[in-house]
Amino acid sequence: MEFSSRLRQLADPVWQAQHEHPFVRGIGDGTVPLEQFQFWIRQDYLFLIEYCRLFGHAAARAPDLETLLQFADLLHATAHTEMDLHRSYAAQFGISVEQLEREEMSPTTRAYTDFLVRVAATGDFAELVAALLPCMWAFSEIGRRLAGTTTPSHRYSAWIEMYASTDFAKLVAWCRELLDRVASDAGDSGRRRMEDAFLTSSRYELAFWESARTLEQWPDRSD
Repeated sequence: MEFSSRLRQLADPVWQAQHEHPFVRGIGDGTVPLEQFQFWIRQDYLFLIEYCRLFGHAAARAPDLETLLQFADLLHATAHTEMDLHRSYAAQFGISVEQLEREEMSPTTRAYTDFLVRVAATGDFAELVAALLPCMWAFSEIGRRLAGTTTPSHRYSAWIEMYASTDFAKLVAWCRELLDRVASDAGDSGRRRMEDAFLTSSRYELAFWESARTLEQWPDRSD
């Protein structure tokens, strides 16, 4: 079994919980309350800024030029194509780019991004790849599932189309192949660290959906 498939199997209960989460199902049928989706847009925009930094770390630590260039392309695609989707939705809601960038991170957004940056700073390259993969892979899997159950006319169709796209799936496939390659040289202890990083990121992915559903705030905030 490929190591990436093994990790996906290990995290399957968490991933199935994502597919069944009310927020995810609500994107599919168009019933996610607008307030919750706006919260998600604001928080995911901040998350993607840090995710771009993660790609920068990965590019800097890449073992060869081809991998470096691929992570540089991922950074560019995230900062432009993916974040353009967020900016487009925000504009529909009357939220400016300046407002997006001034938004305060929720507890879950802060914890997830801090975890990713810590892995990038203190873990090895294989652990970094394992930590960044669940976000890409889970969104691709969710997008493809939702694309098969919804119509292209409702409010969240652009979201579904992006993450269900063949181009996005190709990026995930490349990252999976990279993970399998670096895992072969990681040794038993290294693969255990990769497992832990993959599972932790998967859990944060689920927590991120829940934070949007509950409009999560810091305990000292009431607005």
